[in-house]
Amino acid sequence: MMHRLLMGALLVLAPLAVAAQDWPTKAVRFVVPFPPGGSVDPLARLAGAKLGESLKQQFFVENKPGAGGTVGTAFAAKAPADGYTFLFVFDSHGVNQALVPNLPFDTARDFDPVMLVGTAPYAIATQAAKPWRSFADVVSASKAKPDSVSIGSIGNGTLGHLLLVMAQQSGGFRITHAPYRGGGPMVQDMLGGQIDLGVGSVALLAPQVRGGKLRAVAVAGETRSVALPDVPTLIEQGFPGLTAHAWWGIFAPAGTPKPILEKFHAELVKAFNLPDVRKTLTETLGMDLAVSSPDQLRKWLADEMQRWGKIVKDNGIRAD
Repeated sequence: MMHRLLMGALLVLAPLAVAAQDWPTKAVRFVVPFPPGGSVDPLARLAGAKLGESLKQQFFVENKPGAGGTVGTAFAAKAPADGYTFLFVFDSHGVNQALVPNLPFDTARDFDPVMLVGTAPYAIATQAAKPWRSFADVVSASKAKPDSVSIGSIGNGTLGHLLLVMAQQSGGFRITHAPYRGGGPMVQDMLGGQIDLGVGSVALLAPQVRGGKLRAVAVAGETRSVALPDVPTLIEQGFPGLTAHAWWGIFAPAGTPKPILEKFHAELVKAFNLPDVRKTLTETLGMDLAVSSPDQLRKWLADEMQRWGKIVKDNGIRAD
């Protein structure tokens, strides 16, 4: 009896092993739930180019933007779990379940984690011509004249916005929030003086800071950022525990065969450890590389959903 059960199990597993060995036998789709540009799109295209070289198959990016990334994510959730569709996400993936009512997918249940590619602390910056040299200066100005200082983020309920909510609650000041629909428009208005400050990932703001057009007044990491080593953290400026990290992750529709996920993960590890790829991710996209295991991404996502979901709920925040 035991022998027959073992043979049956082997017969079930054998086709999956063969499928993984041969995978991919056709083009593989990388769903990016944002428009071209930004940081998720070039990450997916870079990964696709390197895997295409190593696996001799086409890996193509399909941009499906809309509703803060939820349109493309819903599309990926309904895709066949056959190893030919994967989803590349940004940190909004960990907030949307709490932020958007009646999502057509379950963030935790409908996807299998593949890899946390990397993270980057959020930063707060202002136009170089503005008078503030630190976030403490910004707080002082806001306390002296509440709501007189404006700060942009890339949308209601994004991590940048939630970071501002936490800072105001902790510091006892009021600042005017200006939500944008992307980092590009926000930065342009910062440079043009339409808003006083902006909050975004180090990857977004550091190039303009290094170019002298913006001045960073704080970073939201546990320690200072390698990209902006002279900029003090919010913790250093009197906001204990106040951190926020942008992050980039890769998921598959739930139920994708494990042998295929394992092969895909192994190929990603090889690709992201190539010197030219590491240089692009760290210097161009501003990432602190993680190149994690699936379980590490699962835990990271659960922690992000719990932390930011509570802030969204406690403050009654909804998406634009």
